[in-house]
Amino acid sequence: MHTDARKIDNNSLIEGDICIIGAGAAGISMALEMIGTPFKVILLEGGGFEYEAEMQDLYKGKTTGQKYFPLQSARLHYFGGTTGHWAGFCSPFDPIDFKQRDWIPHSGWPITREDLDPYYARAQKNLDLGPYDYSLEYWQKQDPERIPLPLDDKAVFNKMWQFSKPTRFGEKYKATIVKAPNVHLYTYANVTDITANEAASNVKEVTVKNLAGKQHTVRAKHFVLACCSIQNARMLLASNKQAPNGLGNQNDNVGRYFMEHIEIKSAEMWLPKPDLMKLYQWEWGVKARAELAISEEMQRKHKILNGTASLNPLAVAKNWKPMIETWTADTAKTNALMSGAKKALKEGPKLKSYNSFELFTRIEQAPNPNSRVTLDKEKDALGVPRANLHWEFTDLEKHSLRKIYQIIGEQVGISNAGRVKLMEYLRDENDSSWPAFTGGGWHHMGTTRMADDPKKGVVDKHCKVHGIANLYVAGAACYATAAAPNPTLTVTALSIRLAEHLMERMKAV
Repeated sequence: MHTDARKIDNNSLIEGDICIIGAGAAGISMALEMIGTPFKVILLEGGGFEYEAEMQDLYKGKTTGQKYFPLQSARLHYFGGTTGHWAGFCSPFDPIDFKQRDWIPHSGWPITREDLDPYYARAQKNLDLGPYDYSLEYWQKQDPERIPLPLDDKAVFNKMWQFSKPTRFGEKYKATIVKAPNVHLYTYANVTDITANEAASNVKEVTVKNLAGKQHTVRAKHFVLACCSIQNARMLLASNKQAPNGLGNQNDNVGRYFMEHIEIKSAEMWLPKPDLMKLYQWEWGVKARAELAISEEMQRKHKILNGTASLNPLAVAKNWKPMIETWTADTAKTNALMSGAKKALKEGPKLKSYNSFELFTRIEQAPNPNSRVTLDKEKDALGVPRANLHWEFTDLEKHSLRKIYQIIGEQVGISNAGRVKLMEYLRDENDSSWPAFTGGGWHHMGTTRMADDPKKGVVDKHCKVHGIANLYVAGAACYATAAAPNPTLTVTALSIRLAEHLMERMKAV
């Protein structure tokens, strides 16, 4: 069922069992799990079904620290959320990503990879992926021409990726959500405040507003913040009537530990002769490929972060402009952020033999409490303080990036498969600076991190906000560490897991 919140009576009261705030990958995945259940689900989407510049403006904010994309360009504010411009890259986190690593401060999740495996398998369907099998052996059986480099997998292994179409949740699941009798979708319903009881231990209601001047109240037994990492933190910090520092922020953790994937060209690989390298190349329509990854043993030995290297034909990649320079505030205003992404995907490398490749890195950022989201003094058109993102690195990122390519270079040389040439910015071990083309993947993570101890995180292992009985957070905001893969597959898996937990809790009452 769908209702345009601009067209109902002002000050309407909307009531249900579970209120999900945000209709992107996380919120829609949760709603899909609840279709056909006895629970009345309220799904709130701030925008409509299409891109609108005035809605996108509500995501505008400021950035400091490491250069970053304009905030309104990095997320989409309409039904389906940022799946409207994602590229479809999917791979599960590695087991090491969930472990406490003594060389990485603030690492360690209260859940394991094994805890997520059943939900990863279910998430594959949501994202139109193949079977939940990311082994090299499986994909070689599908195509024997996927021949790996002859590297020692105890040092460098082939981490497999599957590619979604990419699935646009707003297009694929619109009819399913709208027709679901127990799911009540409200568009143009921006949550502007969360009201708790006086002890700030239970959420009573949320206030929604839109640019048509309407305001409504939503009451439910349970509430789930399923916006992006920046907006989830922004909403908790701005909801400060009962808790002066913001809901869930009794230990000053809300908004902290913002993480992104550092995405950056790093080296070149030269082969003795042209090779198709079909296992590693990617083009539109390819279902899977491998990236070079560092084994858990070597990560521990060298005390480095997790990261991967993708191979792009150098003849093609050398003409690519760094993404940090191409996605600007104007991108959002002209709606090119969607068509531009699709165009870039279709104009990517074509499968043919090359003898030189650019090695492009995606590496996790170490959890850093100084990398954070705070509130700005400026307010948006609905009266909510805008977000201020301070993106900050530690010395571990540069050390890890350099060591990753030293390991890859050694293994490529030992196997006589070719030679690896580091880019200039990685050669001096005493140089901790970053080049101007350093970018991110638009992968917002952290800000309401998961931890058993309330002093170390915002939500528990079930994504419930510490100290608040009926408030949850869905999505990558809950990540304790970022791992190397793009976040959408894990976001979807965690959301399915949260939906299952909530329904079990509802049934137990």
